[in-house]
Formats: sequence, C-alpha cells, structure tokens
Amino acid sequence: MNKRELMKIKMKKKLKVKGNHVIFSLVFLVLGYIIAFSYHVTKSEGENTAITGKQWDRDLELRNQLVDLEKKNLTLQKELHEKQEQVREIENELSQEAQVYFNLAEDAEKLRMYLGKIDVKGQGVEVTLSDGAYNPDEENINNYIVHEQHVFKVINELYISGASAIAINGQRLTHNSYILCNGPVIEIDGYQHPAPFVISAIGDAEVLSSALNLTGGVKDSLVNENIQFTLEEKAEVIMEPLLQAS
Repeated sequence: MNKRELMKIKMKKKLKVKGNHVIFSLVFLVLGYIIAFSYHVTKSEGENTAITGKQWDRDLELRNQLVDLEKKNLTLQKELHEKQEQVREIENELSQEAQVYFNLAEDAEKLRMYLGKIDVKGQGVEVTLSDGAYNPDEENINNYIVHEQHVFKVINELYISGASAIAINGQRLTHNSYILCNGPVIEIDGYQHPAPFVISAIGDAEVLSSALNLTGGVKDSLVNENIQFTLEEKAEVIMEPLLQAS
C-alpha cells in the first residue's frame, strides 16, 4: 500500500471521528435544551402553584369575611326589625293617648257647653210669648198676662222634644234654674225680665216646631188662655254663657 492510500485511509478515519463528534454534540445540545426546558417548565409550574395557593388563601379569607359580614348584617336586620316594632308600639300608644286626650277635650267641651261656660250655637226655634190684647170687659187682668206656668209649658215641651239648650230673653237656663212670676215680670235665677218673653231653643228645628204645633198641644193651650204665641224656626241660634247671680 502506497503513501497516498494510507493518507486517504487516515483522512477517512479523521472525517469519521469528526462526524461522530458532530452527532454527539448535536445530541448533547438537544438533550441540554430538553433538560433546560423541563427545568424551566417545572420551575414555572411550581411558581404558579405557589401563586394559586396564595390566591386560594386570600379567597378563603375574603369568603370568611363575607360570611361574617352577612351574619352581622342579619343580626343588624333583626335589631332593626325589633326597633321598628318598638317604634310602632310607641306610635300606637301615642295615637291611643292622643285619641284619649282628644276624647277628654271633647268631653270637657261638652261639659262646658252643658254647664253654660261657653257660647253654643245650632239650629233651633224661637218662641215669643206676649201678653194678650187688653179687653175692658175682662175684670181680672191676670187672665191675659203671661205667667211662669205659661213659660214652663213651652220649656218642658222643648226639653221633651230634644232641645239641648234653652234661653229666655237671652239668659241661659241650667238644670236647676228657677222661674218666678213677680207682677208684670218674671224672675229667672235672680234676674228679672219683662214681657214679651222670647224663648230660644237649640235642637232639631223641625221636631221642636212640630211638637209645639200639635193639635191640642202647648200652642193651642196658650192661645186659649189669651196668650199671644209666635213660633219661628231658626237656621242658627246662638246662646251666650250663663250669667252668675250676685
């Protein structure tokens, strides 16, 4: 074998060795890349897992806080409901008290009215009793003069018919008023009044008027006794407070 052939053989061996080195280099390079990539992926997954764990802990904490807030909210709602019920009870008591006070004030006003402490007004009637026309043939002058019994007839009929208040010549009567005849005048609770006598009454005007105008009733009786009788229905009758006798 000559030198040239030997050199060719040596060149082939060297080329073969270099080719093997290149292949191994590529293999190790790929292997290193795979190992590096795996390490990076593993590290990233570990970091992601750690972050997810922190988030989970945070979410759990927030969830627990939310549960606590819901419990507190429920407690506050119950307290609010209880307070509202207490307010309703107080309002109901106040309304009842207000109604009681209103009723008391109304009753007091009615009592003042019945006692004659305040003015009263309402529909009613007005009856006027006057002495009869003078008759020279009549020997007894008392036969055509208005006496207390004539006034009593009208007053009693008015009370029976539902009159709530009565006055004579503007003077209110009470449950214990007295009327006396003193010559040409009548005395009411110590105050004298001359004829004609105007008897005012508060009540249902139609009822009072019908009661006085009954056939054979008060009006006919007084007319037969020579008393001049006039009756007028009033839309409004006003009476002043009672007088206090000195």
